[in-house]
Amino acid sequence: MGHSAVVATAALATLGLTKPADIEIPQITFTVKEMDFSEWKGDLLAVAVSEKDTKDSDSKFQNVFLKRLDDKIGGLLAEAVTEEDFTGKAGQSTFLRLPGLGFKRLGLVGLGSSSSTAAAYRGIGEAVAGVAKAAQANSVAVCLASSDGISEELKINAASAIASGTILGVYEDNRFRSDSKKPLLKTVDVIGFGSGTVVDQKLKYATDVCSGVIFGKELVNAPANVLTPGALAEEASKIATLYSDVLTATILDAEQCKELKMGSYLGVAAASSNPPHFIHLCYKPPNGDVKRKLAIVGKGLTFDSGGYNIKTGPGCSIETMKVDMGGAAAAFGAAKALAQIKPPGVEVHFISAACENMISGTGMRPGDIVTASNGKTIEVNNTDAEGRLTLADALVYACNQGIDKVVDLATLTGACIVALGPSIAGFYSPSDDLAKEIVTASEVTGEKFWRMPLEESYWESMKSGVADMVNTGGRQGGSITAALFLKQFVNEKVQWLHIDMAGPVWNDKKRAATGFGVSTLVEWVMKNSS
Repeated sequence: MGHSAVVATAALATLGLTKPADIEIPQITFTVKEMDFSEWKGDLLAVAVSEKDTKDSDSKFQNVFLKRLDDKIGGLLAEAVTEEDFTGKAGQSTFLRLPGLGFKRLGLVGLGSSSSTAAAYRGIGEAVAGVAKAAQANSVAVCLASSDGISEELKINAASAIASGTILGVYEDNRFRSDSKKPLLKTVDVIGFGSGTVVDQKLKYATDVCSGVIFGKELVNAPANVLTPGALAEEASKIATLYSDVLTATILDAEQCKELKMGSYLGVAAASSNPPHFIHLCYKPPNGDVKRKLAIVGKGLTFDSGGYNIKTGPGCSIETMKVDMGGAAAAFGAAKALAQIKPPGVEVHFISAACENMISGTGMRPGDIVTASNGKTIEVNNTDAEGRLTLADALVYACNQGIDKVVDLATLTGACIVALGPSIAGFYSPSDDLAKEIVTASEVTGEKFWRMPLEESYWESMKSGVADMVNTGGRQGGSITAALFLKQFVNEKVQWLHIDMAGPVWNDKKRAATGFGVSTLVEWVMKNSS
């Protein structure tokens, strides 16, 4: 298994002597209730309000529940709403501290007009989490001002989106701070969203997915001196041990990769003093009955200096290149969530060829020719187009697992960010069916994807004078030529889809990882399971 290598790297002191603190991820208990929310007792009562529910001209609420609440507190709510010009728009909220009632704080949170989207309800959860943190609340209730015209199915999905928003809103990655406050939020009552086993299952599902998203965020947030390829392999192996009923881990070292002829991947890894680790987790359903075999391949560059084509100059983003394993983080985050959900009928392979792209005398030079595990030769005209070189061997390996479909995720090109901006991932696929599956999954999760063209005529720029191909074709259409390159390493019998997530892996404003990809991948696997 090559585990000895993992242990050896872990024994060395981390550069800079930084150790992530062992911080417990907050466990919040969600309970669905049907009750008159003005009778609820606890720290914080939040009411989700749409633009239809707010006041009419004579400063009285149109909504009966809001009227009743307002009467209970002597009209203070109507006054606050007028003063703060609260109209129920998405992103608006107003909170009051009140004496002598069952709840200490009462708040209205805006749903906007499109109260039917998962994103709107996730926003409610995030807003509530923010106030709960600031007010040091232990117990919170969230309810709808009006459930007119909202189907049972939408209510269930809304409850689950509120739960997700709350969990991810409360979570803060404080592993690398010298001191940090513990979040106090313990219980959330979800009132008026239906009740029964279906809602309970959906809330458990939301909690499982969030634990995968948080794991993905932690992997991306961890700096490259802490999360080396060996450490990434160790984290993946830990999940397999934790859920050994459904997951197994295989970690290949450089020697084993050499036997599998992975010259393209090993060429990228050659310069670093941190050895490469090829990571393969396999999920098998508890009853062993498999109808579909899927693979999720994530790019796993724990740091990308660019190699001899070093990233230089303003805007080269070398200082954020710890995020270059965002694809692997999404894959292993999804693995963690699915290991808890345990979908029947699908076998899923989670694969990442993890390494660092560094500079040294043993490294790959521009102009070198590497040979991938399917025998194809590549003239490396740019050492900073390295992700595709590692993915080449990972995709060949994935297709050898006897799979039906493969999705790869990679922080692959700056070109994709230029095309789609920072919050949308581009995706490419020769298969319309698989493209539809990913779009359908993303509509449920609210993550943003946009299909891009696999324009075959652009392959012309990827031709080499000496080898089968070069690894980069110039600036124009750079994300497209990268996708065409990957296609050379996928078995034609396997349906394949490539996601370029260089933009949405990171949130610049929050200076933190987003966990992008995890929830959509889980949703995709679930659809293939049913």
